[in-house]
Amino acid sequence: MSADSPMARGPRAVIPMLVCRDAASEVEFCRAALGAVERARRTGPDGRLVHATLTIGEAVLMVHGEFPHLASRAPEADGASPVVVVVYVEDLDAAIARAVAAGARVLLPAANQPWGDRVGRIVDPAGHVWNVSARLDAPSAGEPSRP
Repeated sequence: MSADSPMARGPRAVIPMLVCRDAASEVEFCRAALGAVERARRTGPDGRLVHATLTIGEAVLMVHGEFPHLASRAPEADGASPVVVVVYVEDLDAAIARAVAAGARVLLPAANQPWGDRVGRIVDPAGHVWNVSARLDAPSAGEPSRP
């Protein structure tokens, strides 16, 4: 990713796009909970946010509004999304606390895992499910490796 472009370049770039009923609210959630930085924004004729490109650390994430002419739909808010976004943060417990303050619901409380990560699962106000993770220490001999 170049300093002047929010987009990853090359054939191996994989960038999640979260479809939302209210894209602007999702951008605000990502800022408040995960420290996302908005890199690009496109609004429609009515001023409503159509698309935004965010970065969380070095990762790129897109947020896109839901539109009737596109087959993609926003998830329900029940946490049953078939896609889980995994994000690594420096301070997991603080990130989850910020997420809850921004309207998320905890699906799995934060817990240390045998592969050396601390992980919690939340559903954001738009219905997207996130595994919020932080690296602890490298697994010790005999422990399973990270998934």
